[in-house]
Amino acid sequence: MARKLLITGATGTLGRAMNRICEIRGLERHLTRRAELDIAEPSSVEAALDRHRPWAVINTAGYVRVADAEREPERCYRENAEGVTELARACTRLGIPLVTFSSDLVFDGRLGRAYVESDEPNPVGVYGASKAEAELRVLESHSDALILRTSAFFGPWDAYNFVYYALCLLASGREVSAMANSRVSPTYVPDLVNAALDLLIDGETGIWHLANQGEVSWAELARLAARCGGFDPDRVVLHGTEESQTSTALASERGEMLPPLQSALDRFFRESEFPWTPPSTLGSGQPAH
Repeated sequence: MARKLLITGATGTLGRAMNRICEIRGLERHLTRRAELDIAEPSSVEAALDRHRPWAVINTAGYVRVADAEREPERCYRENAEGVTELARACTRLGIPLVTFSSDLVFDGRLGRAYVESDEPNPVGVYGASKAEAELRVLESHSDALILRTSAFFGPWDAYNFVYYALCLLASGREVSAMANSRVSPTYVPDLVNAALDLLIDGETGIWHLANQGEVSWAELARLAARCGGFDPDRVVLHGTEESQTSTALASERGEMLPPLQSALDRFFRESEFPWTPPSTLGSGQPAH
């Protein structure tokens, strides 16, 4: 029997999208939940990898609530740094490739240009610090690992992201309040997943930046989404001043893998499977990285 790809994080946005696109691409895979594979428990990791003997591991599990990380640092570090380190050690022992995801928030946003792979991380929050620590630990434990930094992702199969939240507010007749002084590189999940699989199959290693081409503020992203969705972009209320502007936008010195942001937004509106429902059903709409 052919060996499968092992994907952690069955309940998350990236895990579900990875599973879906692997099916489209005809890639055999096994998607794990925490009950089967707790990445921060060495015995759980060893047992799962010994049982499945995958040809590669893609880790999409981890702590994703950026704001909550400030009051849950131990949990954030356990899930984001300690867990992937255990995976890296096990994959090294078995001689199999590892892919894991990092964040633009390993940077402080004060560089004055888009960050590339060789720029030195300098996180300012717990979440970003946990991701920066994870990068160091993974490369120490598995020198051929593939680490993918990405930013502000949104997709057509998951309603829990900033673009959906903004559209829901607009559809319900309300205004959208969004930051004008924080710039990012929004990333369309199907593009991200396909590029990640391409890099894995090609045998690429090290740190790569994967984000759609185009740097925008959260407010500009909301206005772009409003225009594409047929809403009045003036209903996006801007917060923040240029004097306090930061940017964690990502560029790549290794090769731009993803298409421009406008292309991603156009496909988002063609491919979305959720209606714009009242925002009370969608949580806080906090930006996700």
